Amino acid sequence: MKGYAAHEKGTLDAVIKARNSAMSATGEGKADAENMLSGALKSIFALSEAYPDLKANQNFSDLSRELTNVEENLQQSRRYYNAVVRDLNTACDTFPSVFVARMIALTKRPYFEAKAGERENVKVSFSSPTS
Repeated sequence: MKGYAAHEKGTLDAVIKARNSAMSATGEGKADAENMLSGALKSIFALSEAYPDLKANQNFSDLSRELTNVEENLQQSRRYYNAVVRDLNTACDTFPSVFVARMIALTKRPYFEAKAGERENVKVSFSSPTS
């Protein structure tokens, strides 16, 4: 019990730190902060897989459900961001908005894409739950 409790606290602290970074980040740093949050959320899910009895705990179940909602909101936000970037980039290339874009120095923006390493499942190694 103590083994996963200590790791749970560290993992939760990492999620909170990543969430705060994602909420306060702007511009291209926001994408990195949201990727960090996604990685922290994967650690929470890996924790629940490593300790099945933890799933039975109501507080952990509530936390897991809430984290799933956060991940879904992040995905929805990424899709929305990419749709807005697509529209902006299209406007920067099409007539007549291309002239307005040039006048106000509006340039194309990059899409939000997860890096290759961030798409992989998180591998977590824990000490025995009795330690």
